[in-house]
Amino acid sequence: MSCGNPESEQDALMLRRAKFDKTRVCGKCRTSIGNVVIRHAVYCKECFFPNVTAKFKRILEPSINANGTRKKGFKPAGNLCIGFSGGLGSTMLLDLVSDCYYSTPKGEDALRGGKDHPRNAGVWKKATVCYVEISNALPGTRDRTEEVRAVVEQYERFDFLPLRIEDAFDDAWWQKVGGQRPESHLSVDLANEDLVMSPQSTSSSNPVNALLAYISALPTQTAVPTAIQNLIRLLLLHTAWSTESSHLLLGTSLTSLSVSLISSISQGGGFVVREEAQEEWQPTVDITSKRTVRVNRPLRDIAMKECAVWAWWRGLKVVGKENYLSGKQGIGALTKNFIVGLERDYPSTVSTIARTCGKLAPKDSSEAVCILCERPAQPGVQEWKARISIRSFAEPALVSPPPHVRNNEPEGSDGESQPSLTPRLCYACHTTLTSRSSRGSTSSSHTNSTPLPVWVASQLDGEAAQEEWTTRKKMGETDMKQSIAEFLLPDED
Repeated sequence: MSCGNPESEQDALMLRRAKFDKTRVCGKCRTSIGNVVIRHAVYCKECFFPNVTAKFKRILEPSINANGTRKKGFKPAGNLCIGFSGGLGSTMLLDLVSDCYYSTPKGEDALRGGKDHPRNAGVWKKATVCYVEISNALPGTRDRTEEVRAVVEQYERFDFLPLRIEDAFDDAWWQKVGGQRPESHLSVDLANEDLVMSPQSTSSSNPVNALLAYISALPTQTAVPTAIQNLIRLLLLHTAWSTESSHLLLGTSLTSLSVSLISSISQGGGFVVREEAQEEWQPTVDITSKRTVRVNRPLRDIAMKECAVWAWWRGLKVVGKENYLSGKQGIGALTKNFIVGLERDYPSTVSTIARTCGKLAPKDSSEAVCILCERPAQPGVQEWKARISIRSFAEPALVSPPPHVRNNEPEGSDGESQPSLTPRLCYACHTTLTSRSSRGSTSSSHTNSTPLPVWVASQLDGEAAQEEWTTRKKMGETDMKQSIAEFLLPDED
């Protein structure tokens, strides 16, 4: 309605926009009776599948080729890696990729050349499905690896590669994906905001025990699911790199993406909000290679309701995944409850969240990379945090100068400098490790010696080698001539 009087002014009456769900006829074909309502739009079963497939291809296909075009077909730079969690979104993603890019010809097409004809080959030469089992991080949960294997084996073009979340602390897995074996494992003191690191013996470390020590030492309920998500993400990325994959596809639906965006921003991850939807990743331990892994979430325009309808009508088996967003007071759990309720009552609002966050970008770019999550780190964030943080005057950290005032690394008991993890972290990771818990302090056995993932030690070894190379004294022209004098021809007048 407008501000005018509709009784005296006929043009003052503004008619409401008609909604598709006011009728039972499909809004696409206009002939069949509708079977499902998606954001006030009615679709029949025959029109639902092409509509979802079109949205899936619209997100994925522009990123398949390196230059972003497809004038001469699809020519990806490497293989394909699919992150499979066993949940609804990843199950639908597996079915969509198989149906759109690895489908076996049928009918007359099967007679013309057969399924081995070059035109029937998949877009990617090799497709690997990676599953990360997290049962050891959550005691009391069951191992779903074999159930997931049975689902993946239904698609003959996919290779199954199981992982475990404790591989993040395993030297054998790190060497398998191309990483250099670190000189020693590292642990960190979470009781000190400097996050001073100390070496650990590699022979006495056990991946499962290191994982449990890392999880149990985290200070808050919110930090636990955030840490698990980061470990899963890095395991998938390094595995995709080792399989020479140019693309890593994740089954993140529109609902899950909105939850991740709001939750990440709430925990200080606003600087990398673009990476939540799509990113190009390269391991920091191999800066000489120009190859990257494109992380794409092709279901980010498809809501959870559409995924459920697709799985029901296609007869897909959803294994399910463990809910590690435990605790009703965690930011992740609260955000999920809010977004799911919002999608039920106001479905169009959820898509607005994803589109709005997709337009956000930081003012300044950064070449620094967080050593823990390997995402861009905002420069100068630790100095800013030291200025605005409110702390108790009884804390030992306030007796000494703040980290941004000190010129050197913290000193140990023997007077030697000890490396600090704080200046090498992004704001979100530093907040995750140092947030104050309402449950009180954790046990001292874990707090003073919390293991770190294997890629942290490898990056520090790389920094040390690079620093040693760059700090060497540059040889002058005179000294250079003297060192090779016997090989030089005499100057002619």
